[in-house]
Formats: sequence, structure tokens, C-alpha cells
Amino acid sequence: MAAAHPFRVPKKPCVIDIISDPVCPWCFIGKKNLDKALEEADPLYEFELRWHPFQIDPDIPKEGIDKKKHYEDKFSTQISEVIEMRLQYIFETYDELEYKLSGIMGNPLDYHRLVYFAGQQDHDMQHDLVDEILIGYFTQEKDIADREYLVECAGKIGVEGAAEFLEDPNNGLNEVAEDLKKYSGTKGVPYYVFNGKVDCVGAQPTEVFMRAFEAATK
Repeated sequence: MAAAHPFRVPKKPCVIDIISDPVCPWCFIGKKNLDKALEEADPLYEFELRWHPFQIDPDIPKEGIDKKKHYEDKFSTQISEVIEMRLQYIFETYDELEYKLSGIMGNPLDYHRLVYFAGQQDHDMQHDLVDEILIGYFTQEKDIADREYLVECAGKIGVEGAAEFLEDPNNGLNEVAEDLKKYSGTKGVPYYVFNGKVDCVGAQPTEVFMRAFEAATK
């Protein structure tokens, strides 16, 4: 084993619990900002990322609903158009991603089960899987409840046994249900907890995450 460099400062451990609803675009935006902060802070901290489920609209049927109509019914057509334009502008700042409000908003229960399963294998893999699935959902009109799509994403990331795991509807169900109950009182999503003692809510800018890393590791 190589000797530690005499002038290298050991990285501080920082566990980040992320409570998120995948159908919420602000959760995806928050992840992208967090990713920037993780990259900048990598020389200083040893990160462990753990994703947890949340459902803003738990009654979404398995077959899903029209995403655009859902926004229009919830906010009005005029406000929905403003939200869409705002999100399109923000998404373009992330490698010129093109946000699309069209498509199906499916029930994300299988998504949550799969993300739990990925976390049992590797937390970094879990984090990458979330990104892979949500890029398709928000920019390619992919259905987040489509098992074929979920398994395809899992395969790209290297999650083993995804198809077999999702085939049994009971796999991961209790664990996801327990987490949903645990975080049901969360004051908003995305919600982040750093080392169990510092928290913040919302799609925060990168500098807020940087300050949270520092505060959580003092």
C-alpha cells in the first residue's frame, strides 16, 4: 500500500440524503446543481449519496396521465405556459437539454423500487441511474412508469438484475413504502440532508450546496 502523501489533507466524509419526486422538474434541476457542487468539492470531501422517494401526486394511475394537461389543470393554461418557458430556459443551461412538457406522467412507484434496488448495489450507480432516467423523462417524452424503459436505463448504468427485480411487484415495495412514510412530512422537494444535521429544500444553486458541505463537516 502506498504511503499517504504528507501534504494531502484527508477528505471529510459527507453523506447526503436526497428526498425527491422524479416527476418534479425542480428535483432534476436541483440534482444538476448538486452535481456541479460535487464536482467542485471533490478534492475536499468523500461523498455518499442516498436517494429516497417522495410522491407529490400519489394518486397518479399506473397508466399515467397527460403531462401537459395535468399542468394546465393544476395551474391554468397561462401559468402552465409560463412554467414551461421558464423550465426550457433553465434546462438549456445544462448541456443544452431541451425540456418537453409533452408526454405521459406515469406513477413513479416502479421507478422508486428500481432506484432503491440500485442503491443496494452501489450508491454512485444509484445516483447515475436517477440522471439517466430523468433525462429521458424530461427531454425525450419517456414514460417513467414504463418498465422496459427503466430496465434499459438500468442496463446502461450497469445495474444487474433490474428486469427480474421489477417483475415481482413486491420486490422493494415495503422498503419504498417505509421511506415514503418516513419522509411524508417533508416540507418540500427536492429536500437534502447533509450528515444528518444540515438540511436545505428546493433546487438550490451550487454555492448553497458548497456551504452546506462545509457546515455539515465541521
